[in-house]
Amino acid sequence: MSAVRRLVVEADGGSRGNPGPAGYGAVVIDAATGETLAEAAEYIGIATNNVAEYRGLIAGLTAAKALFPDAGTTGPELRVHVRMDSKLVVEQMSGRWKIKHPDMKPLAARAAAVLPPSSVTYEWIPRAQNKHADRLANEAMDAGRDGRQWEAAASTAELDAPARTPLPDRGP
Repeated sequence: MSAVRRLVVEADGGSRGNPGPAGYGAVVIDAATGETLAEAAEYIGIATNNVAEYRGLIAGLTAAKALFPDAGTTGPELRVHVRMDSKLVVEQMSGRWKIKHPDMKPLAARAAAVLPPSSVTYEWIPRAQNKHADRLANEAMDAGRDGRQWEAAASTAELDAPARTPLPDRGP
Protein backbone atom coordinates (compact mmCIF):
# COMPACT_ATOMS: atom_id res chain seq x y z
CA MET A 1 0.00 0.00 0.00
CA SER A 2 1.31 3.44 -0.90
CA ALA A 3 1.88 6.17 1.65
CA VAL A 4 -0.75 8.81 2.24
CA ARG A 5 0.04 12.48 2.81
CA ARG A 6 -2.70 14.20 4.84
CA LEU A 7 -3.23 17.94 4.70
CA VAL A 8 -5.76 20.37 6.09
CA VAL A 9 -6.87 23.42 4.14
CA GLU A 10 -8.51 26.22 6.08
CA ALA A 11 -9.99 28.84 3.78
CA ASP A 12 -12.04 32.00 4.14
CA GLY A 13 -13.29 34.80 1.99
CA GLY A 14 -15.02 38.04 2.70
CA SER A 15 -16.36 41.22 1.24
CA ARG A 16 -16.86 44.58 2.84
CA GLY A 17 -20.35 45.07 1.51
CA ASN A 18 -22.09 42.35 -0.44
CA PRO A 19 -20.91 42.88 -3.08
CA GLY A 20 -17.99 45.02 -2.06
CA PRO A 21 -14.20 45.05 -1.87
CA ALA A 22 -13.36 41.37 -1.42
CA GLY A 23 -10.48 39.06 -0.68
CA TYR A 24 -9.67 35.57 0.44
CA GLY A 25 -7.18 33.72 2.57
CA ALA A 26 -6.16 30.09 2.75
CA VAL A 27 -3.67 28.09 4.76
CA VAL A 28 -2.36 24.57 4.16
CA ILE A 29 -1.49 22.62 7.29
CA ASP A 30 0.28 19.30 7.79
CA ALA A 31 -2.40 17.18 9.48
CA ALA A 32 0.17 15.10 11.38
CA THR A 33 2.16 17.96 12.90
CA GLY A 34 -0.09 21.03 12.74
CA GLU A 35 2.69 22.89 10.90
CA THR A 36 1.71 25.61 8.43
CA LEU A 37 3.04 24.60 5.02
CA ALA A 38 1.65 27.38 2.81
CA GLU A 39 -0.45 30.52 2.91
CA ALA A 40 -2.31 32.28 0.13
CA ALA A 41 -4.30 35.51 0.09
CA GLU A 42 -5.47 37.91 -2.57
CA TYR A 43 -7.58 41.01 -3.01
CA ILE A 44 -10.05 40.19 -5.81
CA GLY A 45 -11.79 43.53 -6.32
CA ILE A 46 -15.54 43.95 -6.02
CA ALA A 47 -17.24 40.60 -5.41
CA THR A 48 -19.77 38.90 -3.17
CA ASN A 49 -18.86 37.13 0.01
CA ASN A 50 -19.74 33.76 -1.57
CA VAL A 51 -17.46 34.37 -4.56
CA ALA A 52 -14.62 35.25 -2.16
CA GLU A 53 -15.27 32.08 -0.12
CA TYR A 54 -15.05 29.91 -3.23
CA ARG A 55 -11.91 31.72 -4.41
CA GLY A 56 -10.32 31.00 -1.01
CA LEU A 57 -11.20 27.32 -1.36
CA ILE A 58 -9.70 27.17 -4.86
CA ALA A 59 -6.52 28.89 -3.65
CA GLY A 60 -6.16 26.51 -0.71
CA LEU A 61 -6.66 23.38 -2.80
CA THR A 62 -4.28 24.71 -5.46
CA ALA A 63 -1.62 25.44 -2.83
CA ALA A 64 -2.01 21.93 -1.39
CA LYS A 65 -1.59 20.38 -4.83
CA ALA A 66 1.43 22.58 -5.59
CA LEU A 67 3.19 21.32 -2.46
CA PHE A 68 2.94 17.73 -3.69
CA PRO A 69 2.59 17.86 -7.49
CA ASP A 70 3.50 14.17 -7.91
CA ALA A 71 0.88 13.00 -5.39
CA GLY A 72 -1.01 9.97 -6.56
CA THR A 73 1.28 9.38 -9.54
CA THR A 74 4.90 8.82 -8.50
CA GLY A 75 4.45 10.15 -4.97
CA PRO A 76 2.24 9.36 -2.00
CA GLU A 77 -1.53 9.63 -2.22
CA LEU A 78 -2.81 13.04 -1.12
CA ARG A 79 -5.83 13.46 1.17
CA VAL A 80 -7.08 16.96 1.95
CA HIS A 81 -9.54 17.87 4.68
CA VAL A 82 -11.05 21.31 4.06
CA ARG A 83 -12.34 23.32 7.01
CA MET A 84 -14.33 26.47 6.34
CA ASP A 85 -16.79 28.68 8.18
CA SER A 86 -18.92 28.98 5.04
CA LYS A 87 -21.80 26.55 5.48
CA LEU A 88 -22.86 27.24 1.89
CA VAL A 89 -19.53 26.23 0.34
CA VAL A 90 -19.06 23.21 2.59
CA GLU A 91 -22.55 21.86 1.92
CA GLN A 92 -22.39 22.54 -1.82
CA MET A 93 -18.94 21.00 -2.27
CA SER A 94 -19.98 17.99 -0.16
CA GLY A 95 -22.89 17.46 -2.54
CA ARG A 96 -25.58 17.92 0.10
CA TRP A 97 -26.86 21.25 -1.27
CA LYS A 98 -27.57 22.04 -4.90
CA ILE A 99 -25.61 24.88 -6.48
CA LYS A 100 -28.33 27.15 -7.84
CA HIS A 101 -26.60 30.48 -8.35
CA PRO A 102 -25.06 30.72 -11.84
CA ASP A 103 -21.98 32.60 -10.55
CA MET A 104 -21.16 29.79 -8.10
CA LYS A 105 -21.34 26.88 -10.58
CA PRO A 106 -18.06 27.62 -12.42
CA LEU A 107 -16.27 28.33 -9.14
CA ALA A 108 -17.46 25.03 -7.65
CA ALA A 109 -16.38 23.25 -10.84
CA ARG A 110 -12.92 24.87 -10.62
CA ALA A 111 -12.58 23.78 -6.99
CA ALA A 112 -13.68 20.23 -7.78
CA ALA A 113 -11.17 19.99 -10.64
CA VAL A 114 -8.07 20.82 -8.56
CA LEU A 115 -7.87 17.40 -6.88
CA PRO A 116 -9.84 14.20 -7.34
CA PRO A 117 -13.09 14.73 -5.42
CA SER A 118 -12.60 11.40 -3.64
CA SER A 119 -9.44 12.76 -2.00
CA VAL A 120 -11.11 15.86 -0.49
CA THR A 121 -13.45 16.02 2.52
CA TYR A 122 -15.23 19.07 3.88
CA GLU A 123 -16.11 20.24 7.39
CA TRP A 124 -17.91 23.33 8.59
CA ILE A 125 -16.20 25.05 11.53
CA PRO A 126 -17.25 28.09 13.57
CA ARG A 127 -15.65 31.38 12.54
CA ALA A 128 -13.68 31.48 15.81
CA GLN A 129 -11.83 28.33 14.69
CA ASN A 130 -10.92 29.82 11.31
CA LYS A 131 -8.87 32.78 12.53
CA HIS A 132 -5.75 32.15 10.46
CA ALA A 133 -7.59 32.12 7.12
CA ASP A 134 -9.86 34.96 8.26
CA ARG A 135 -6.85 37.13 9.08
CA LEU A 136 -5.30 36.37 5.69
CA ALA A 137 -8.54 37.40 3.93
CA ASN A 138 -8.67 40.63 5.92
CA GLU A 139 -5.01 41.37 5.21
CA ALA A 140 -5.73 40.89 1.49
CA MET A 141 -8.73 43.25 1.65
CA ASP A 142 -6.66 45.82 3.57
CA ALA A 143 -3.90 45.59 0.96
CA GLY A 144 -6.43 46.09 -1.84
CA ARG A 145 -7.90 49.09 -0.06
CA ASP A 146 -4.39 50.55 0.07
CA GLY A 147 -3.79 49.87 -3.64
CA ARG A 148 -1.31 47.05 -3.18
CA GLN A 149 -1.23 43.25 -3.22
CA TRP A 150 -0.99 41.06 -0.13
CA GLU A 151 2.55 39.96 0.73
CA ALA A 152 3.30 36.85 2.76
CA ALA A 153 6.33 38.49 4.36
CA ALA A 154 4.13 41.17 5.95
CA SER A 155 1.45 38.76 7.22
CA THR A 156 0.74 38.36 10.92
CA ALA A 157 -2.00 35.78 10.37
CA GLU A 158 -0.13 32.77 11.74
CA LEU A 159 0.87 34.71 14.85
CA ASP A 160 -2.78 35.35 15.66
CA ALA A 161 -3.98 31.84 14.85
CA PRO A 162 -4.81 29.48 17.70
CA ALA A 163 -2.21 26.81 18.45
CA ARG A 164 -2.86 23.68 16.44
CA THR A 165 -2.60 20.11 17.54
CA PRO A 166 -2.18 17.25 15.10
CA LEU A 167 -5.42 15.85 13.77
CA PRO A 168 -6.42 12.26 14.48
CA ASP A 169 -5.82 9.81 11.66
CA ARG A 170 -9.20 9.36 9.99
CA GLY A 171 -8.15 6.60 7.63
CA PRO A 172 -8.20 6.75 3.83
